[in-house]
Amino acid sequence: MSYYISPRFLDKLAIHITKNYLNIPSVKVPLILGIHGRKGEGKSFQCELVFERMGINVVHMSAGELESPDAGDPGRLVRLRYREAADLVKVRGKMAVLMINDIDAGAGRVDQYTQYTVNTQIVNGTLMNIADNPTNVQLPGSYELDPIQRIPIIVTGNDFSTLYAPLIRDGRMEKFFWEPDRADRIGIVSGIFEADAVDRSSVEKLVDTFPDQSIDFYGAIRSRLYDEQVKALIQQVGLERISQRVVNSDQAPPQFHKPDFSLPHLLEVGNQLMHEQNRIQEMRLAEQYNKSLYFNRKLGDTVQQATPKAETPGSNGQFFHKYDSSNPVSHSNGQQNSQPTSSSSSYGGQPSSTKLTPEIVSQVNQILGQGHRLGIEYVDNRRFRTNSWNSYGSFQGNAAAAIAALEASLDDHASDYVRLVGIDPDSRRRVVETIIHRPNGKVAQ
Repeated sequence: MSYYISPRFLDKLAIHITKNYLNIPSVKVPLILGIHGRKGEGKSFQCELVFERMGINVVHMSAGELESPDAGDPGRLVRLRYREAADLVKVRGKMAVLMINDIDAGAGRVDQYTQYTVNTQIVNGTLMNIADNPTNVQLPGSYELDPIQRIPIIVTGNDFSTLYAPLIRDGRMEKFFWEPDRADRIGIVSGIFEADAVDRSSVEKLVDTFPDQSIDFYGAIRSRLYDEQVKALIQQVGLERISQRVVNSDQAPPQFHKPDFSLPHLLEVGNQLMHEQNRIQEMRLAEQYNKSLYFNRKLGDTVQQATPKAETPGSNGQFFHKYDSSNPVSHSNGQQNSQPTSSSSSYGGQPSSTKLTPEIVSQVNQILGQGHRLGIEYVDNRRFRTNSWNSYGSFQGNAAAAIAALEASLDDHASDYVRLVGIDPDSRRRVVETIIHRPNGKVAQ
C-alpha cells in the first residue's frame, strides 16, 4: 500500500533536514522544526513517510519521557538520544533526526491544573542549549572536546503557545502549521482506501461530506467496516474460546472478506462516528462527576451565585455558604440593607467584598469582565520555591461566587501564598498572575 505525502509537507521537512547538514556561510539555520496543528491530522505519520522516502534514520522520543520522578532524568535522556542520532550518522553514513512527538503534552503548560516542575524547566533549558550549541552536547559527569554531528530535531504538537516562549523563538525553532487542504485530504484518504478499490469520485464525496473531520476520522471509518465480520467470528468460535483461537493458535489466522465499501455505506458509518462525537460534546459528564477539576467542592454548587441560601459543613468541620441567585443582595452606597448578611456586596455596580480590599475586588471584576477565566491558586512556603501551585477553584462570568471563593481561600490558607490567575479561554494562556496573600500576613496591593 502506498500512502500520499503532501508536497508542502515533504518540501518543508526535506529543506529543513538538508539545510542542517549543509554548511551555508553566514546563515543561521534553526535546529528545531516544530510541526503543529489540529489533532488527528497525520503530522507524525506524514513525518514517518518523509523519513522513509529520504532514507533517514530516526531516533524517537515521546511526551511521556519528558517527565520523571527523578529530577534531571528527562534532560539527560534528551541529550543521550541526541548523541545516539549523531552516532547513527557516523556508523551508518546516512542522515538522522531526533523526533519528539507531542512535545506540548510533556513540556507544555496547558492551564492552571498543569504543574510546572523542575524537569519541565530542565527539558526546556536542555533543548534551548542544544539549539544554540548543536555540536557540543555533553552528558552529565563528562566533557568531550571533539564536536559531534549536528542533528536536526523535529517536534510535533497541537498547541505550541503552551511551550516556553524562548524555546520556540525564531532562530531556535522554525514553525510549520500543518492543515491539509482539500487536495491533501483527498490524496491522503485515497491512500487509506487504495487497497479497497474505492474510486476517486467516492473519496471526494466522502471528504466533502465531512469537511471538518480530521484525517484519522477516515481511518476510523475503514476500521469500523470490519466490525461485523469480527462479531461473526466471535459468534462462530464462541466467546469462551475466542482467546484460544486468536492467541497462540495452531490454526491459520482468520480470513476476512472484503466489506461493503460503497459510498452510501461509507457515509452511513461516518454519520455514526459523528453522532458518537457529538454525544461526547453534549454530555460533558466530567463537569458533573469531577467538579473538583473546576471548582472547590467546599463551595457547593458554583453555578449559582449571590446570597447565602444555607450553610453546609465542609470536610474539616467548617461551614461554607451555598449561593442562590434568586435572592440577590442589594446595597446602597456600599452599605448592606436588611437582606441577610453576606461576604459579597455590590460595589460600583460590580460584586465586591467586605473582607477584600477594593483593589483586589476590582482586579477580580476586571479579569471576569474581559471574558477571562479566573483561577485561585495556593501553595505553602516550601513548594513556593519550586513554583508548584495547587488549584483552589476556577470561575468564569460569576464574580459573586469568585469573590466568595477567594474569601474562603484566604481563610483556609492563611499560612500559604494565594494568587489570582487570569486565563484566556480561547488560547488557554495565562494573562495575569498576581499574588494577593503571603504567609507573613502582608497582602500584595
